[in-house]
Amino acid sequence: MTLLEWFDKGFTYDEYKEQMKVNLAEMNSVYEQFALNESARAELQALKDVASKAIVLTEDWCGDALMNNPILMKIAKELEIEVHFVLRDSNLELMDQYLTNGTARSIPIFIFIDDKGNEKAVWGPRAPEAQSFVDDLREKLPSKDAVDFQERQKEMYKQIKQTYLADQELWHAVRPA
Repeated sequence: MTLLEWFDKGFTYDEYKEQMKVNLAEMNSVYEQFALNESARAELQALKDVASKAIVLTEDWCGDALMNNPILMKIAKELEIEVHFVLRDSNLELMDQYLTNGTARSIPIFIFIDDKGNEKAVWGPRAPEAQSFVDDLREKLPSKDAVDFQERQKEMYKQIKQTYLADQELWHAVRPA
């Protein structure tokens, strides 16, 4: 399939939200609270005519998506980019073309295309600042064979989610390349 065909196959933002079973309230919360500041608006103007569409590879259970997707929607509104959402788990053919570090099916991935379907930019799954935050937390986990590893990992995911819902500095780090 071409990127335009993948785009056409995807959900609009409203359709994506209608099918969500996890993180809808959290995603809406970020969307309602986030606003582009003037410096972000100015920085984004350089991208104004680069792409007209974006494909978002995502899933509703993904913590990174609950923060990044609503911010992308604000950016897309500013840049007048049409966005469609494609579910990763049922579209591995597309996902496997955008593996993180060549191996990981990390999401969300934003694929920016022009009207002809030419790829113009790819962003995701995390801004460097968010990656650093997650890496710092991971370093504090015990080894995977430790008795309390799973419990501590769940605590870490909870902390990531809480931070993603509140840390506006991280929100402003989300920018298409």
